[in-house]
Amino acid sequence: MSEGAEGLRSIPALLRRNATRYGTRMAYREKEYGIWQSWTWTEAEREIEAFALGLLDLGVAPGDHVAVIGRNRPTLYWSMVAAQMVGAVPVPLYQDAVAEEMEYVLQHCGARFVIAADQEQVDKVIEVQAGLQQFEHMIYVDPRGMRKYDHRRLHDFAAVQEKGRAARGMLLGELTARSGALGYDDTCVMLYTSGTTGKPKGVVLSNRNIIETARNSSGFDKLGPGEEVLAYLPMAWVGDFIFSIGQAYWTGFCVNCPESAETMMTDLREIAPSYYFAPPRVFETQLTQIMIRMEDASAPKRRMFRHFMEVARRVGPKILDGKPVGLVDRLRYAAGEMLVYGPLKNTLGFSRVRVGYTAGEAIGPEIFDFYRALGINLKQLYGQTEASVFITQQPDNEVRPDTVGVPSPGVEIRIAESGEVFYRSPGVFVRYYKNDESTAETKDAEGWVATGDAGFIEEDTGHLRIIDRAKDVGKMSDGALFAPKYVENKLKFYPNILEAVVFGAGRERCTAFINIDLTAVGNWAERNNIAYASYQELAGHPQVLETIRNHVEEVNASVAQDPMLSGCQIHRFLVLHKELDADDGELTRTRKVRRKIIAEKFGDLVTALYDGSESVYTETEVTYEDGRKGRIKATLTLMDAAVVPQAPRAMAAE
Repeated sequence: MSEGAEGLRSIPALLRRNATRYGTRMAYREKEYGIWQSWTWTEAEREIEAFALGLLDLGVAPGDHVAVIGRNRPTLYWSMVAAQMVGAVPVPLYQDAVAEEMEYVLQHCGARFVIAADQEQVDKVIEVQAGLQQFEHMIYVDPRGMRKYDHRRLHDFAAVQEKGRAARGMLLGELTARSGALGYDDTCVMLYTSGTTGKPKGVVLSNRNIIETARNSSGFDKLGPGEEVLAYLPMAWVGDFIFSIGQAYWTGFCVNCPESAETMMTDLREIAPSYYFAPPRVFETQLTQIMIRMEDASAPKRRMFRHFMEVARRVGPKILDGKPVGLVDRLRYAAGEMLVYGPLKNTLGFSRVRVGYTAGEAIGPEIFDFYRALGINLKQLYGQTEASVFITQQPDNEVRPDTVGVPSPGVEIRIAESGEVFYRSPGVFVRYYKNDESTAETKDAEGWVATGDAGFIEEDTGHLRIIDRAKDVGKMSDGALFAPKYVENKLKFYPNILEAVVFGAGRERCTAFINIDLTAVGNWAERNNIAYASYQELAGHPQVLETIRNHVEEVNASVAQDPMLSGCQIHRFLVLHKELDADDGELTRTRKVRRKIIAEKFGDLVTALYDGSESVYTETEVTYEDGRKGRIKATLTLMDAAVVPQAPRAMAAE
């Protein structure tokens, strides 16, 4: 079909509109060597066109897959749009993936061309290029360290642009024809799933999927060209693509790229975005840093912080949602804004946030309420790669921690008899690349997509509540509901706990693995003059274990108040001797727990938690940063935790 949103059928078409309509507005910023560099929409169009002409000169053909690897940089965003201009399909990869993971994606999509950010990414591709039959050329952005490489199939990004400019007179007609021929149902991008349950799948998204979703979601939150966003999430993740390309090109707002992961928080403060997105992990980390700093503060400051945070928790969300609050509480909150909340938001970089979102996985209610108490309009959305992100959003003044909102504009939702959530929308993916079987299993002939999540719609509000992954939700041996994510999120509210994995399906009671947060616990150890030589040693320290036991028992008391989930209290736990790591296959690249793999890999530890052992010896294979394998050995202490008597069995079964 040839129609498009306002007659615009592709991202390159939106680029042309923006260069005309918003020509002198900022489109991109990037911090380099401590200085922010800026490009207007007109300048961005020139840069993208020059690179697109360079791709034509290199021989990129319509339908080719062009892999893009690296951190968030304007040049890599331009690369994706330039690839679209010439009729090719951009395929962003996770920059922290090891060479073997990249090899799978590059082989699967058959990429002829790779655009790599720097020497590190180039080396990964070179390491596996012998197995890439269709690979022909690689382009690098950062020339540092590249001088002595074989450049027969290796090209400097700037040199490709220069060749494009030099050949403009000869190639512009071809570029214009290819860009103009892009249809609304042509492929816009291919993004790979995180591979929680197996090999990643290539999700084919069309121009229609991206543009319609960007239009609808931007309208929902009244996003406009004056917004500022910070692009720091993995470019291979659908969230970054929809925010930093889809919505950015639809609304014309500015995308800001930090200098590095290490400077991200500083850069966030300098930009002070008005529109901000982060997965729960980022909010958890920021909260941990706040709590660490408060522990190091003077006693008067700690008392002031605790006093005003109590006021904020009680009335902050009500004030944010425009609900009635007494004059005295308003005055107290105003004083807190001046003394605590305002400075804290400024430190976090949230002083100008008008709309903030979190998604990717469930966020703990306590963490969510903390940020809203500060007056930050943080909301939840529910989405998937297959939906071009948006399935539900929370309207202003209807924000709650226990729901994910109402269907996004254009989205329909239904709940199957099994409790699984299904949806269909203009954003529903075209297919899984080279995987018709999985496509048919996920999307039916009428366009309904199975999310794999269990949930229900509240009759009185129309809000969707997600319980957990459908495959993770189960029953305990006595029939009580088992929903591990609910308990894990409560545990992760504590700054000392980085990750938690709860077990209990089909069993009489629940147990858990805990990862401590090395930053938070290390800070505690330093303040208390406790010496330690490694993560493993600190994780096994008796005082650390006792502290974690206290956290677990506090969570048990909270879980016991929910009649449906009171059976999910943790009876025994252990603190793992290593952090769960994506390089070891225990987490996805988006930091989601691979529950099944963890249960298999640490089967001896799970068994020990249930057989009454007081300690267990284990050996675990680990992957070092340079790719080498090794083994770590440990004897772990198994801890019992007090539980609260459950609600009557009849209530728990409802």
